[in-house]
This record gives sequence, structure tokens and C-alpha cells, in this order.
Amino acid sequence: MTSEQHLAPFRMPDRLFAELAAGGGSAAAVAFLERAERARRLLLLRTLLGHLDALPTPLTPVAEAWRVLKDAAEKSPEPVERLLLAPPTGGWISHMLRRVHGTAIGPPLWAETGHLSALALSAALHAGTETAFDVPLTDGRLPLPGLGMVRLPGAQQGLTVGRATTAGGELTVAGPGRATGPVRVACRPLTRRAGADGGTWLPLRTLTHTGPDGTAPVTVVLEDLDPYRDLDDHLPPARLDEDEAQEWQRLFGEAARILASPGTPGPGRVDPAMIRAIVPFGRTGVSPPPRSFVQVSASSGDSFGGMLIVRPASPLALAETLVHELQHSKLAALLHLFPLLEDDRAERYYAPWRTDPRHLTGLLHGAYAFTGVAGFWRDRLAGAESAEAVERAGYFFALRRLQSRLAVRTLLTSGRLTVQGRALVSGLARTLDGWLREEVPPAGLARARTAAALHRTEWRLRNVVPAPAAAPSDLRFRPDRTSWPDVRTHAFAARPAAPRTADEHLAAGDAAAALVRYADVLADAPAQPHALAGWIVARTFLEPGRAARRMLARPEELLEPSPRV
Repeated sequence: MTSEQHLAPFRMPDRLFAELAAGGGSAAAVAFLERAERARRLLLLRTLLGHLDALPTPLTPVAEAWRVLKDAAEKSPEPVERLLLAPPTGGWISHMLRRVHGTAIGPPLWAETGHLSALALSAALHAGTETAFDVPLTDGRLPLPGLGMVRLPGAQQGLTVGRATTAGGELTVAGPGRATGPVRVACRPLTRRAGADGGTWLPLRTLTHTGPDGTAPVTVVLEDLDPYRDLDDHLPPARLDEDEAQEWQRLFGEAARILASPGTPGPGRVDPAMIRAIVPFGRTGVSPPPRSFVQVSASSGDSFGGMLIVRPASPLALAETLVHELQHSKLAALLHLFPLLEDDRAERYYAPWRTDPRHLTGLLHGAYAFTGVAGFWRDRLAGAESAEAVERAGYFFALRRLQSRLAVRTLLTSGRLTVQGRALVSGLARTLDGWLREEVPPAGLARARTAAALHRTEWRLRNVVPAPAAAPSDLRFRPDRTSWPDVRTHAFAARPAAPRTADEHLAAGDAAAALVRYADVLADAPAQPHALAGWIVARTFLEPGRAARRMLARPEELLEPSPRV
């Protein structure tokens, strides 16, 4: 395993780029991106090792850990490749490069460097080789990437140095004890057995799914132990309760079945085998009950195929999130290969799925991710059997295609795309323009257009200073702006059976009743952004025309003076 194995430059075939530019990507396209990520990691790792060679450390030197890792790769290439390509490994490499350049913080640098020894130990166990390392222990814990974690009972708390050896597939770890003398455990991690040793060995958790055709099961890591599973910072283990792990398995199995719909690869269609790891975030038990939709999800360009997710109650929501986050991984890998845009990182663009202004790279990521999400809901609409499923899928397909096309338009008119970037965004535009011509149930389409108008209106009211502006790049933003809850995107997914609030009347298509109720709120709080956005949208429905279009275009102009209601 060396960076010299692939000396030829990467050249992406046009057909694979076209697949990815359309918002999709076959297994071959994703495999190409993964090979490119492998080369990138090896180059970054070589750079990192150059920084760490002279680092004072009480641990085994990094050169020895790297030698053991390479020797193991020659004997057992497949499992060592999995270790190299695992999302936490990419996270560790990039985090360490930020550490040595002073742009990240964490435990003592020598201790974080010891993660390379942990990688080498895992590799040695797979290869069946004998080795010995001085390793960092945190409260008596030693994480083994791709395998699990050893816990020494009675170990000294805090950061200490232990000794780990491998021989014939057995791992022995010793370290200082709390009272007298050292403590020691031995286990066989490759057997993945838990509980028989009194909890000293915690195996890696995985999620599995077997397709309807009986093919080999797909296995995805459910990562709750690796210290580099987060997007950047070193993270202590957060072992899931057994019932929470079982709930993840149930949801993943159902989500994978949802994604396994037949058809050619395209935007919104994901083979679960493309996912490398899911990091459960924010909860380790089944209580309190989760929401039906995903509250938080994230991914990092350093951790290809990995995604951090707060578990929802709905397998449909999990399936949508898997699509969303894999889109981010694909685009991040493309950005590692091609300069797609010139971004000054100024946060001044409207992203229809965010409450804050975004920079161009963030807008591109959102456009790419939500094009995939739109495709996901397009497939759900095509396969919907109940009236409720048709309404919900039609709404989200209509909303996400409209929002994504708006972001794509901003990107195309920004003047900051490279040749490759324009080709990519133009591919998204062709996909979305085709979808915009497809029929959607009228009620869901109307609610989607209303929700999109409400979001943009409230975003401008909360973020933009009233002033003439010729382009998005000329906007002036409020210094006191804060994050705000976007409650309408999900609330408008279904038509209220018995509307009571102003939002519910607007979702039901009764703009007149909604206008009265918004006016009641504004009588007491004339500049309340949520109600004012609703009042503006309802009024434009009732009184369409040039004045209405101007009010929708620049709603912030109504803040001074307050509107007459």
C-alpha cells in the first residue's frame, strides 16, 4: 500500500462525468470517485508522516506503525484497503493535518498520532502478523479502527501509555491500573464476539440488508466508537444501547428496501452498498421518541461515504437522508478532482433550504444534494399507492425541484463557475428542467409553491437590510440576524383537514382566511417575520399583479414603515 501504486493521472471518462453532472451516478462512477479518494488519502498521509517523523512521543514511532501497516497490506490487501478507505480514517488524516498547521485542537498531538498505531494493529490482526506497539489509552480504552474497542477494567483514568501486541489473531493490551500494578486483557477481535469477556471487548456494530434477489448482504458500519467519526473534532465513544442499535437496524433495513426500487441509476437512486458508515448522533437510547423526519444530518469531504445522522422514527426519512448525504460525498470527491468554481467564501447567497446566507460552494453542495432528494421523491411519487403517499411525494418532489432549480440559476448567473463547474451545473439544470415539465398533483404543487415563496420571503425579512440591490452579491445583511426555525417546509407537506391557524388556512388554499389571521398577529407585532411573510404571500395570491411581484421580490422594503394591515 503505497502512493506509488497509481502513477498515471486520473482521467474521468466523459460518460461517468455526465452521469454525475446529471445528479446521479452509477456504481462505476462512484467506484471511480472512491479510487480517486484513495489516491488523495495516500498523498495526504505521506504529507502527514513527513510532519510527524520528528515529533517527540512516548509511543512507538510513526515510521514503525507505517511499516507494519504496509506489511499487513501485502498479506491481506482487501481488509487493509477497507481500513484506509473507512470514513473515520479520512477524518483522522485531515484532522491531523489541521493539527500540525495549528487550525484544529484536540488531545496532545502525540496521543492523536498514536491512532496510526491503532490502524496498524487492526491491519496486523487481519494479516495474522506479530507486532508490538506502545499506544495511547484514554481511561483504559483502546479503539481499534474497523474492529471495535478494548476496555481495561480497573485501568488508570485519563491519558496513559499502554502496550499492545498481536500474535495469531489475538490482541493483548496492558496498561497502568488505578490501584497497584498494571492491568491486562486479551481478546480475539476478528471473532466479533461481545459479552463473553465481561465487556472488555466492544465489537464494531454494523447494519445489514439483503436485497430481494437474494444477493450477498450489504454491510454498512454503524460507527459509535471511533474517535474520528465526527466531522472534525476528536470524539469520545458513545456506545448505543442495544435497543437503540436494533432500532437502527430495523430502520436501515426498511430504508434500504425503499432505495432498492428497480431502474437505471439516476438522481435519487442509491445502492446502499455505496454507503460506508453511518454515525448515530445525539442519542444513544430509544427515549425520548424521535421525530418522524431527520433533524440533523451532515457529512464531510474528508470522510467519503460516511454520514452523521440523528435517527428519525421514519424509514422514509432515513432513506431520503442517505440519498442527501451521499450526494454531498460525491460532490466533495468531484471538488477534489476539479476546480468547479471560484469562491471568495462570502456568505451572501439565498439557499432555499437554509435560514442563513451561504457562500457559493455551500450553494453548489445544496443544489447537488437536493437535486438528488428531488429525484428520490420523484421515484416515490411514481410508486405511490395511497392518496396520502401521492400527496406527500408530489409535494416534496415539486418543492425540491423548484428550490434546486432556483439555486442552479444563481450558480449559472454568478459568473464564478469554471469550465467543469459550468458543465456540472448545466447538467443539473437539464435534469431539473425536464422534471419541471412533469405533472404533479395540483394540490401538492400549489402547497409546494406556497412553501417556497414563504421560505424566501421570511429569509429576506430576517436577513436582508432594505436597500436597492441589483444582484444577490449586492445584498446588505442585518447585523442582528439569527437562526430561525423553518417550520413550514414539513408542515405544508399535507393539506390540513380542519385548518385553524393562519399557516394551516394558507396550506389549505384559503388565502383570504389566512390573511385575516396573519393581520391579527401583525396588529400586535407589525414586524414579526413569520406572520409578515405569510401576510405578504397570502396577499399576493389575492391581489396578483406588478405590485405583488415587487412585494415578493423585496419584502424587506415593507419593514420601514410597517405595512398597513
